[in-house]
Amino acid sequence: MTEIAIFEAENGEIQVKLEKDTVWLRQEQMAELFGRERSVITRHIGNIFKESELVEKSNVQNMHIANSDKPVKFYNLDVIISVGYRVKSQNGTRFRQWATRLLNEHLVKGYTLNQQRFEQNAKELEVTLTLIKKAATSPAINKSIQGGV
Repeated sequence: MTEIAIFEAENGEIQVKLEKDTVWLRQEQMAELFGRERSVITRHIGNIFKESELVEKSNVQNMHIANSDKPVKFYNLDVIISVGYRVKSQNGTRFRQWATRLLNEHLVKGYTLNQQRFEQNAKELEVTLTLIKKAATSPAINKSIQGGV
């Protein structure tokens, strides 16, 4: 399981679990993300399933976490987005703007760019290219290429 940051709220980054090609948050994390009490999040999640917007079985997973003697419910990205569009808060508004911007970017460009990951990959590529250039100018390699090994 990998932890990644998906959204920077005013109160910091929310760390999420990445598993089975989606991200997962607990209710407490959604409450923190959207700046609302957990009871508000619980009500929205209940309504999402009650109104058949999403199917609970395929969008909820029980996972074990440290310092817990029983499994905890985690909700996938579909639930997080649905709650984000229902909750009324400043962070909820910022989340909707963020999600809408990413969706729009993806639909228009055909992809979504993770700037942080892109910059990290660019740095790694730069280091690799530097090593290749050094190796290519190495006297031992030049001698080998010219058949003088």
